[in-house]
Amino acid sequence: MSEPRPVAEDRAAGPAVRLSGVRFTWPGRDAFGLTIGAFQAAQGERLLLVGPSGSGKSTLLSLIAGVIVPDTGSVEVLGTRLDRLAGPARDRFRAAHIGIIFQMFNLLPYLSVLDNVLLPLRFAPERRHRVVARRTTPEAEARRLLERLHLEPGLARRPASSLSVGQQQRVAAARALIGAPEIVIADEPTSALDRDRQAAFLDLIAAELAAAGGTLLMVSHDPTLGDRFERVVRLQSVLAPERAELAA
Repeated sequence: MSEPRPVAEDRAAGPAVRLSGVRFTWPGRDAFGLTIGAFQAAQGERLLLVGPSGSGKSTLLSLIAGVIVPDTGSVEVLGTRLDRLAGPARDRFRAAHIGIIFQMFNLLPYLSVLDNVLLPLRFAPERRHRVVARRTTPEAEARRLLERLHLEPGLARRPASSLSVGQQQRVAAARALIGAPEIVIADEPTSALDRDRQAAFLDLIAAELAAAGGTLLMVSHDPTLGDRFERVVRLQSVLAPERAELAA
């Protein structure tokens, strides 16, 4: 298997994400699967994925992030074929180039809020270098993002487990954004936020990614968010719940 290669020279040459002829089936789940003939996301695009529960939205994000690989077909991200990489190589690629806001947040409860936000920089030197290139420190950048997400400075040293659900969700967003990853993947990131905080949250992500030329792929059950995105892609179940596919 080949190792991830630098992607800077590829970013202007093609889409941020390209899937072709993809089929994936979860083992032991009554043959639930996802079929994608062709899918692309452009560099810098803000794209919303919508669809009913069980339509494969989170599965699609996992394929793009390299958490799973397709049974058949190709998954190309920033010019690199993730389906051709071994697991450790996909992990390194993901840490360097993709920020993820998980549906269940995945914060480390025993770490402070600040340490949770800084965690990606420990595993991805590329993202740490981007922070330093802005003539700031990792801690200052983490605090800036937390402040932009309306989290009080006094929360930075508290354990993540002591925060409310909505606060934890915003910490997870700051962790995904630090170090200016080229792609941010967000799985229902606004579900625990009220309308005002939801708008501020989406404004922040859009502004941060616009400054870095990054791409946003977000899943939501809320179709009213579509006006805030450049494109909306719907997933629909076909053949009852056994298989799902992208809809035009």
